[in-house]
Amino acid sequence: MTTMTDPPQGAFRLSMLINDTRYRSYTFQFIALIALIAAFAYLGSNLFTNLAAAGLNISYDFLGSPAGYDINQTLIEYSSQSTNARAALVGILNTLLVAFLACVTATIFGVVAGVLRLSNNWLISKLMSFYVEIFRNIPVLIWIIIIFTIMIAVMPGPREFRGDDASASMVLDLFAFTNRGVYIPGPNFENGFASGALNGLIILAALVGSWFAARWNNKRADLIQETTGDRPNTLYANLAIWLVPVIALCLIMGLTWDVPALKGFNFSGGIKVGGPLIALWFALSIYTGAFIAENVRAGIQAISKGQSEAAGALGLRQGRIMNLVVLPQALRVIIPPLISQYLNITKNSSLAIAVGYADITATLGGITLNQTGRAIECILLLMLFYLTISLSISAIMNVYNNSVKLKER
Repeated sequence: MTTMTDPPQGAFRLSMLINDTRYRSYTFQFIALIALIAAFAYLGSNLFTNLAAAGLNISYDFLGSPAGYDINQTLIEYSSQSTNARAALVGILNTLLVAFLACVTATIFGVVAGVLRLSNNWLISKLMSFYVEIFRNIPVLIWIIIIFTIMIAVMPGPREFRGDDASASMVLDLFAFTNRGVYIPGPNFENGFASGALNGLIILAALVGSWFAARWNNKRADLIQETTGDRPNTLYANLAIWLVPVIALCLIMGLTWDVPALKGFNFSGGIKVGGPLIALWFALSIYTGAFIAENVRAGIQAISKGQSEAAGALGLRQGRIMNLVVLPQALRVIIPPLISQYLNITKNSSLAIAVGYADITATLGGITLNQTGRAIECILLLMLFYLTISLSISAIMNVYNNSVKLKER
């Protein structure tokens, strides 16, 4: 039995692709897809035709040739005789490093500023408003240059640490803050593997395992609390889960610390956190943190005041209300725009070339491109990297967003 609203039944006709609402959207999407494929095919054909006319071709053989330039900040072993592929890998790791550090610190700045901007204290609220309005309305490139310039002008040079009457000294004889960067003690595993990076990955794997174990322990305590009404103490168990595996690994691999020391015209030993990295990291953090603060403020204000009033009626203090009631509910409003801010941090890291930080844009898209003349290949690789990392960040954050979003029955 059919009704007046049902589409007429019968044999399929080509006119139904346009006239029938069941197929019309698919028809237009297919036409758009064909047009897009044709446009890319035309552009590709035009590219190869022009390259052939100029006696050129698409080749990535240059990645295997020596790079011929030095990089001041590296996470893996590298020299000027390393390949261009190795230089690109160094740039990728440097980009991921500054992006990760900036995402973490920008989130901290943003959450603190967003919460304090809603404070009842007039002075604190206005100070946070001043921070947000100043930092988000000035381009991040200017902040990068300002911070780098201040660091060079204010911080002491290595020579000021020399002599009995030195005007500068190391902090606790462990840390040296100079205009070239910050030198900190570095780990050295005497009984570890040959590769220092591999030793670090083992420690990282232990920390990840501890995180899953601590999470399981907390869920177990939640289940016991729901069943019996009494929550077992998880503090000591979690401390053991976090500390015992890491300490055991450090003892087994013979962890020692390489303390930086002034030798010649500069410090040697330890780990150097270069001035360009610090300037880029701090500038991206405070700039993006101002945008995240507005996202946090909007998420908190989206929660009904009745939630806070009900929690206050139960005797909870303001800090506990914010941590246990308001922020968990505000996450579903905060996280979607937060994903965009993380993507902006990753893409804005390409401004590192302004202060000499060797990210992927400075290595593959800068020096390597200029030396080899392979502009098309380098740009395509750059596009592929930023597309991959952006989609990865979006996918990870969307998984987290689905885990905290409001569940409806």
